[in-house]
Amino acid sequence: MGWLKTLRSLTVSFYELLRDYTPARRRLRYGDLDYDWEERVDTTWSNVRLGTRLREMVAGRQYQPCDAELFRAVIGALAIDYRQYTFIDLGSGKGRALLLAAEFPFARIVGVELLPELHAVAVRNTQQFRAGAERERIELWCGDARRFAFPSGPLLVFLFDPFPEHVLEEVMANLRQALVQEARPLLLVYLNPISEHVLSNPGWLRRVGGNIQYAVYENGVQPTSTSP
Repeated sequence: MGWLKTLRSLTVSFYELLRDYTPARRRLRYGDLDYDWEERVDTTWSNVRLGTRLREMVAGRQYQPCDAELFRAVIGALAIDYRQYTFIDLGSGKGRALLLAAEFPFARIVGVELLPELHAVAVRNTQQFRAGAERERIELWCGDARRFAFPSGPLLVFLFDPFPEHVLEEVMANLRQALVQEARPLLLVYLNPISEHVLSNPGWLRRVGGNIQYAVYENGVQPTSTSP
């Protein structure tokens, strides 16, 4: 039953929230500061307020920034012309993946975040980020990813396990409908792919790479070749 699944999810989330505030877990979370120190931004878990954590718990997932080196390795290994793709981070939080994506020549970089307080931090991070083309390509959208209108053209959709399973199913249905309306290439990169079976079940995506840390899917539509 739906309410039992929701109750089970909330119970697990509340347990994880309490565990996050133990000294050992706090030391682990605070250890993820190198990227912020180098870029002079705030993308770690350490400054997320308790009220925000409680709202995250109700939403079904808690904020955690992706590992910078893993992101660079996975995105850097993709055999694509980045200039043709819009990078979209669904559940973008404070915006670390967006700032990392700016290291690659994506045509556009879009973050979608539900919680206004995390979205506001991402806005500040973007404003403080390097001047020039890298910063200007970043766009932020505060709202429900299940209602997000995907832009035209080839897409690289990035997920860092941002949603509980039932929400991910609706998000993927929204993405599928966008691709039905406009056929175009899709690459989907899923870090910490706990709910990967949601991607595999419909059959319109094909797994083309990954390991225990991440999975890469595509829809099989090839991009139009462009001149260098």
